Amino acid sequence: MKDYFLLMRPVHWIKNVFVFAALIFARQLQAPLDDALRALGQAGWAFVCFSLAASAIYIVNDVLDRQADSIHPERRNRPLAAGRVKVPAALTLACGSGAIALIGGGLLTGALAAILAAYMVQMMLYSLALKRVMILDCILIAVGFVLRAVAGAVAIDVSISPWLVICTFALCLFLAFSKRRGEIAQLQENSEAFRKTLGEYTPELLAHMLDVTSVLAVTCFLLYTMDYRTKELFGTNNLVYTTPLVLYCIFRLSALTQKGVYSDPVRLILHDRPFQIGMLLWGLLCIAIVYGLGIGHRLGALGPA
Repeated sequence: MKDYFLLMRPVHWIKNVFVFAALIFARQLQAPLDDALRALGQAGWAFVCFSLAASAIYIVNDVLDRQADSIHPERRNRPLAAGRVKVPAALTLACGSGAIALIGGGLLTGALAAILAAYMVQMMLYSLALKRVMILDCILIAVGFVLRAVAGAVAIDVSISPWLVICTFALCLFLAFSKRRGEIAQLQENSEAFRKTLGEYTPELLAHMLDVTSVLAVTCFLLYTMDYRTKELFGTNNLVYTTPLVLYCIFRLSALTQKGVYSDPVRLILHDRPFQIGMLLWGLLCIAIVYGLGIGHRLGALGPA
């Protein structure tokens, strides 16, 4: 049973926290208690559904990549690559996870089920063919995260902010290129044998892409914090003061992946303590500012009248 659970990659469920973005930034936790608990429950349900949908795709991807994974220093220990789980059993688990995700999403709202279906179709196409298309592979990964964020908004029935979409896309495109750079740094001469597109990427090209996408992500965040609609919603533009923490986290992630310390941003997020501290401080500051817990007004007092 342990191998079947590992096959679903539960550690990667952390990616689905993007589902909660709309809950936080739409200030739903400031609603009356019953409404806040309902919104929290709906976002949590969407998180579970997306986790199951993602697990279904992970399993299919592992079935397709089991031979390539066998030459990877870490992935060769995955249940399918190591031969501990057979393909028919894995595909049965994938179908079951996907079906439960769609049914669960439909029980909440048809729109959520449609987003889950779109995500699974897109990622199936990615696994079957599009992951071998340079640049498009990373764009599709980023779009998958955008669908997570949109699903969170749909689940709690709030309007979808364009800023939520563009900030999520820019950040996750940066993360996708970071993963490719980390894989090249770790695998070196075996990188193309593991993933065909890694033969088309070069360290120099990926360094340039990381520069461009990191600037795009930070610029989008700055534009969001200074937008007049942000001030109307939160009563302040003081989210801009969290920018140093955003820069620190992005630069640290970029530095460690380019050195090959981590081949996967998920592993960095789960194990790098300085990065975790930076993200925690950023999250706490955002909550304090968004929900008007006093810090927003004090920061505002430091600026021009």
